[in-house]
Amino acid sequence: MQEGQVFQLEVRPKIPAKLVRLEELAGNLWYSWDRATRTLFARLHPALWNGVGHSPKAMLKRIDEHRLLEAAADPMYLNSLNRVLSAYDIYHQDGPPRGKGAEFKPDDLVAYFCAEFGFHASLPIYSGGLGILAGDHCKAASDARLPFVGIGLLYRQGYFSQVFDQDGNQQADYTDSEFDDLPVSPVLDADGKELQVTVPMQDRDIQAKVWQAKIGHVRLFLLDTDLPANSEHDRDIAHQLYGGDRQTRIEQEMVLGVGGARALAAVGLRPTVWHINEGHAAFLILERIRALVSNGLSFKAALEAVASNTVFTTHTPVPAGHDHFARDMVLQYLSRHAHDMGIDAATLLSLGSVKSMEDFNMTALAVRGSRFQNGVSRIHGDVSAHILREFWPEIPEDENPVTYVTNGVHAPTFLASQWREVFDRYLGFGWSQRVTDAATWERIDAIPDHVFWGVRQDLKAQLMHLVRHRVSVQHHRNHGSASHLDRMLSQTDPTEPRVLTVGFGRRFATYKRATLLFSDLERLHKIVSDPERPVLFLFAGKAHPADKPGQDFIRTIHKISHMPEFLGKVLLVEGYDLRLGRRMVSGVDVWLNNPIYPLEASGTSGMKAGMNGVLNLSVLDGWWGEGFEGDNGWAIRPSPDGTDPERRDAEEAQTLYELLQDQVLPLYYRTNNMGYSPDWISMAKKSIASILPAYNATRMLEQYIGKFYLPASKNGRRFEANDFAAARALADWKGKVCSAWPNVSLRMLNPPDKRLTYGESVHMDLAVRLDGLEPEDVVVELLLTRGLREQIEHHAAHHTLEAAEDIGNGERRYTLELRPEQCGKLDFRVRIYPRHALLSHPLEMGLMKWL
Repeated sequence: MQEGQVFQLEVRPKIPAKLVRLEELAGNLWYSWDRATRTLFARLHPALWNGVGHSPKAMLKRIDEHRLLEAAADPMYLNSLNRVLSAYDIYHQDGPPRGKGAEFKPDDLVAYFCAEFGFHASLPIYSGGLGILAGDHCKAASDARLPFVGIGLLYRQGYFSQVFDQDGNQQADYTDSEFDDLPVSPVLDADGKELQVTVPMQDRDIQAKVWQAKIGHVRLFLLDTDLPANSEHDRDIAHQLYGGDRQTRIEQEMVLGVGGARALAAVGLRPTVWHINEGHAAFLILERIRALVSNGLSFKAALEAVASNTVFTTHTPVPAGHDHFARDMVLQYLSRHAHDMGIDAATLLSLGSVKSMEDFNMTALAVRGSRFQNGVSRIHGDVSAHILREFWPEIPEDENPVTYVTNGVHAPTFLASQWREVFDRYLGFGWSQRVTDAATWERIDAIPDHVFWGVRQDLKAQLMHLVRHRVSVQHHRNHGSASHLDRMLSQTDPTEPRVLTVGFGRRFATYKRATLLFSDLERLHKIVSDPERPVLFLFAGKAHPADKPGQDFIRTIHKISHMPEFLGKVLLVEGYDLRLGRRMVSGVDVWLNNPIYPLEASGTSGMKAGMNGVLNLSVLDGWWGEGFEGDNGWAIRPSPDGTDPERRDAEEAQTLYELLQDQVLPLYYRTNNMGYSPDWISMAKKSIASILPAYNATRMLEQYIGKFYLPASKNGRRFEANDFAAARALADWKGKVCSAWPNVSLRMLNPPDKRLTYGESVHMDLAVRLDGLEPEDVVVELLLTRGLREQIEHHAAHHTLEAAEDIGNGERRYTLELRPEQCGKLDFRVRIYPRHALLSHPLEMGLMKWL
């Protein structure tokens, strides 16, 4: 029998007057960190809430009218709604910026560009850590009432949904989003029409529609190219996050950088600080230069003006990880920009040139077009300074401008709600406004151990419910037997969640070494086979569809989890997403992380775990290199640099086994008559007290404001004043210095005495050839240290030599009366580098010569 064609009809409910503000709540991603708001929607229809992926806006389009009428007539529901609306209105009251943001000028505005943003599953435009971090940055900015906007792309397809087949093969499912279901709305122009901007690309112009999302006080502008005015190819540019080939990638990055800058101009916003979060958005530098050149500025002066208030954050710990494009492709796509900037092809390409490759490098463009650069942890800051050292070729790595701000996570989003009532009771009213105050968290010891343990058990029970559901769905889909499923889930009983549970949840990138635990299966079997000390290892995560080694890791873990000796003791859970991730970081007992050092730029999942009383067991890399204090978790010390990879993995796996056998399991099962380990709880409390105040997004944002945003804003105003007089002057001065520098030299006139008594001084006399530069253009500096020849600049005392008379032959005398404060054998070196009051960093030019 042939069936007829299916036609669709959409019937939307009418929202009762008493519930009309549900639409306002559904349109603001404040709900992503306010559980009470999400609960309001879930109560209307729990099954539908799960069916629409916890999307309030999609739910209000699909819910039956009678359920809304029942809710409108339910006093208890209305009371809950009024409480939520009261909290919502108080939060969204206008007010000045908080914290260091109070130092901003009235017209200051930070524009934060990123290729992905992760707020909540209802806006699937993220893939992993970079997006979640960007989302947390926006949430923290909203909490601080910071003048702040985000700029990204609105993808039809975010990251894929994941399932495993019966052999552990990952299957990726991409689903197109209906924009009408997302918490976004079109931006309208002055005439009430949907706003579009033009992005020049090769020999054509494409149109990008501008949408906006609300994240508390913050607006996020998103660009979409799926418009009838564009060709079929151009409509697909922003279709899939990180999708397509290199051509699609460069087109996405042009829409993000060029289109994003134009979108801000079109809505009448003039940022005073521009933050490029990873290099994908670096083309905004060229767009901003183009706009300034069109108003009469020279290219070099425009570059100085643009760079003066641009912040660049890199998250990539290896050179090969930075985005790059073929030079001929860049010329094809940016030839019109080069023409409008008044530069030739060679100058354009030089902005993205690096010594290690022929391609145009986006990180290089971001570095050259910014004056503030940072990594995302202390270790990663050092790694980034090393990777980027060629941009300051004559400067010691530890003195170049690259610094760091360690990432943080948004505590209201990732701190389990079960802790809130406990913290209210024992930490005092207003603790959530004092999250960065270490003294507040010292009071965590006041929480009775049995109360603390009860919260931890409740969180683990919630995790086990979700794990059992996901594993059951996966098992039945793959036609597994009920008896085998019972064995698989034997240690996931939510009613008795006492089994030590170790979690590993993250991207299955090869450097994260998901399979390190399985290096020695015999030894692992001994660890998991003690009936008096049972342990469950819980794994979840996605591998990029093009990452075959990462998918091999998944298959390996799947295979091991089905071996008789590991059945029920190792579980691999499919469908890793924000919901499962939140449950894992709050519900496991131990959070396992074993990346190859130093490839973990920061990592944030361990922060989320630690603030929920989970103990970290991690390689000392990324944030844990700072966060580990000896009594708040366990550390795997990385093998020395240069160790053979096979030996390195074996050594670090051995450390992992030893920690599990000798410390983790004994501590957890050293229980009292109430069934818990007081020593374990003591360490878990220390985890919260040490991690939550230091590794939250509020602290992170405060550091970005103090180290970058305020100085960048001040810089930008100074360079823009008086028709960009400072930008013009600095560009001219740099040109003069670069011309003279090859001929600048130092020589000692009279060798100083090598021995003196404490309190005496020694006279230093140097001849300096400046080749047309003035004394005020340079610093001649002596560095004095205790004979440590490695990295002496970092530990040295700095003494500036004074310019004296011209001694002929193009040289000038520089002198210093040095009176050392130390005794013993001392080393000194002398150097010269350019100096100007308008430099954002003293060593910004990367020029330095040594005697």
